[in-house]
Amino acid sequence: MRHLLPELTDVAHAMADAASEAILPHFRGADLGTENKDAGGYDPVTIADRAAEQAMRLVLAERRPMDAILGEEFGTQTGQSGLTWVLDPIDGTRGFVAGTPTWGVLIAVGDEAGPVLGMIDQPYIRERFWGSDKTAWLRGPMGEGRIRTRAPRGLSDVVLFTTFPEVGSATERAGFEAVADQVKLVRYGMDCYAYALLAAGQIDLVIEAGLNSYDIQAPIGVIEAAGGIVTDWSGAPVHMGGRVVAASHVDVHRAALDILAGFV
Repeated sequence: MRHLLPELTDVAHAMADAASEAILPHFRGADLGTENKDAGGYDPVTIADRAAEQAMRLVLAERRPMDAILGEEFGTQTGQSGLTWVLDPIDGTRGFVAGTPTWGVLIAVGDEAGPVLGMIDQPYIRERFWGSDKTAWLRGPMGEGRIRTRAPRGLSDVVLFTTFPEVGSATERAGFEAVADQVKLVRYGMDCYAYALLAAGQIDLVIEAGLNSYDIQAPIGVIEAAGGIVTDWSGAPVHMGGRVVAASHVDVHRAALDILAGFV
């Protein structure tokens, strides 16, 4: 697998570029063609979501036609290579609709064991985070360089992010709040950008629930390459989705799991 990483990384960059070109003309536009996918709540999809995933699929059709694809908007396409690309064209569509730059394009590729490469791209502010094989990078307005997660610290000094803790059950919200009560700072509404900041060494912990595989595989790839750890609330693999704990260091991760154990 390692010998394929340079090629896979090049393809991921090409996909992110294509998605950016498809999305940016619509961001903060007057007509996003928004539809609601959740009759009992609000789960929007826009013309930008669909256009971006189609653009990425076109890149794969040309560059990696034997690979499988799992995308949020257009489902599964089977492959023969043993590799699957997991795509979320706009993670954080609610933020996209609201005009905040916390959404991102999520790209991961891996096998049944999980992602071997992940990429989080925020095209509006021109920040791209990617990682594989224990090396992670950030390219942005200030240039390009390697990134690492933060050094370990006690929970009382931890910065914790989530998108919105009301997602999930009452028990899951109580678990999040039990950790939040112990940390220094909690911030909300960051979508996939929270995971990017964790990989870049800005924050320590992200806790969420109810995620799908396309929500978390790209963050797993980036964060683990940067030195962090991502599991479910029991410490098990979470690349197929569910309750997520992403941490900068195994010590921070263990401290969070010790609290969440009472809510699993």
